[in-house]
Amino acid sequence: MVKMRPAASGAGRALGGSALALAACTFADPAWAQDSPPPAIDSGDTAWMLISTALVLMMTAPGLALFYGGLVRRSNVLSILMQCLTCMAVLSIVWVLIGFTLAFDAGGPLIGGFSMLGLKGLGVEPFGTGTIPGLLFMMFQGTFAIITPALIVGAYAERMRFSAFLIFTVLWSILIYSPLCHWVWGGGWLGARGALDFAGGTVVHISSGISALAAALLIGERIGYGAEPLPPHNLPFTVAGAALLWIGWFGFNAGSALAANGLAAVAFVTTNTAAAAAAIGWITIEWLTRGKPTVLGAASGVVAGLVAITPAAGFVTPMSSIGIGFAAGILCFYGIRLKEMFGADDALDVVGIHGVGGTWGAIATGIFADAAIGGKDGLLTGNPGQVWLQFEGVLATIVFCFVGSIILLKLTDLIVGLRVDDEEELAGLDLSQHRERGYVLGSVAE
Repeated sequence: MVKMRPAASGAGRALGGSALALAACTFADPAWAQDSPPPAIDSGDTAWMLISTALVLMMTAPGLALFYGGLVRRSNVLSILMQCLTCMAVLSIVWVLIGFTLAFDAGGPLIGGFSMLGLKGLGVEPFGTGTIPGLLFMMFQGTFAIITPALIVGAYAERMRFSAFLIFTVLWSILIYSPLCHWVWGGGWLGARGALDFAGGTVVHISSGISALAAALLIGERIGYGAEPLPPHNLPFTVAGAALLWIGWFGFNAGSALAANGLAAVAFVTTNTAAAAAAIGWITIEWLTRGKPTVLGAASGVVAGLVAITPAAGFVTPMSSIGIGFAAGILCFYGIRLKEMFGADDALDVVGIHGVGGTWGAIATGIFADAAIGGKDGLLTGNPGQVWLQFEGVLATIVFCFVGSIILLKLTDLIVGLRVDDEEELAGLDLSQHRERGYVLGSVAE
């Protein structure tokens, strides 16, 4: 039986049950000192979290960069790589300056405070009830803050100005991601109500999926969308990216235990199992309905399973993860058709995979959660109310992220204009935004 270490204070216990939330127990609040000795740094936990942080950082580039880069047309591959790399660079600074304090300072139910602005007071001492250095906890969380806006890139691929991407991404990180992170893991209202999100079903995947829908609707369709084929230009890139995401996701989910312990082992196994089951689910339904299983389908299924298990990884059994993953493969296969329903050119199916997969994963957590694993029961183990709490979190995330993203996109449009002009789009963003080509065929002069 694997159980999480209990929070050392009442404040920690109120944060909803995930290890991320427990560790975020206000580090400036000495309440834990009244009950037990101050937490000490554990070298094993620290080593595991250093590795996990590097794994999650790898998910943005090269993982996501290759996965998305292979799916666009040849004339736009560098623009995708540039956007992913820029997220790593710019958001690393944003997180250090203001993002972390807004997410994890005590603050109120909706947003954190400013006491850790520029990482003030944060050092090598444990953060809250954790056993790793505060700076390491900050950096691990920063990798989540980096990849989440990068996921949205897939919705507006091949048509957004680079300057608009920069402005929107920074504003979204500060005004959407950090508050939502605070709601769930930083002492905010969703975590306090008991909603479960082990590693980012709502914070990362629903938020990016719904924001991607807003972006696709507002920026409009690519030239030629629906009238001519717009196939991926390099599926080997995409498969390599999916494989790197699969590996990196062990840091994403198992790292969210914040310790080298049994809970990390459970999350590691459920993550791998769900990804495998989802790949099988996707290619099975694809084979049955379209006559052939495809490489793109298998890669997409893997990501769908990883997305779906993210909120549940530390709350469910490995057997439950098979059902969650297999269902995710089928649901996301059909979910990518939502763009037709909404009339949105979600170029790389962010809504169908991250929005649908994240929503299913959040609800599935409420269905399959087992107190023997993560301390909370779900519907199948006698706690039907958990499903409602999960639904409440999903609905709040959808409304907040969709409305907030529309506002930020319109503001960005007023400042620099969202979309490149037709001539620039036809030339490709590699040339029009960066004056480079991803591939030089023939002589250099060509």
